[in-house]
Amino acid sequence: QVQLVESGGGLVQPGGSLRLSCVASGSISSIAVMGWYRQAPGKQRELVAHITNDGLTIYADFVKGRFTISRDNAKTTVSLQMKSLNPEDTAGYYCHVRSRPDYSASWGQGTQVTVSS
Repeated sequence: QVQLVESGGGLVQPGGSLRLSCVASGSISSIAVMGWYRQAPGKQRELVAHITNDGLTIYADFVKGRFTISRDNAKTTVSLQMKSLNPEDTAGYYCHVRSRPDYSASWGQGTQVTVSS
């Protein structure tokens, strides 16, 4: 089992930047994919970005080159650098991993990002 703790959310003005981090503990060696989802009020949770053990990254279309996902060499921390934030990016951001052997999902508790002037 993997435990996830996010940090780095907050209030930022439109056009600003934030960096989210997620630290994993527990069955670290079983992690295959780490990533971020987000959920705005009244909307479904959606993928923002993820990164595999091989470093392959996938981004949602709405990222449009504004966000960058990265992972440390120990594969215990995944970060999301967000730039050019706009009010539509306001949401709870959730760290997510898939673990072998059955690609079971684990979720963090979420961190709120609010983009407002």
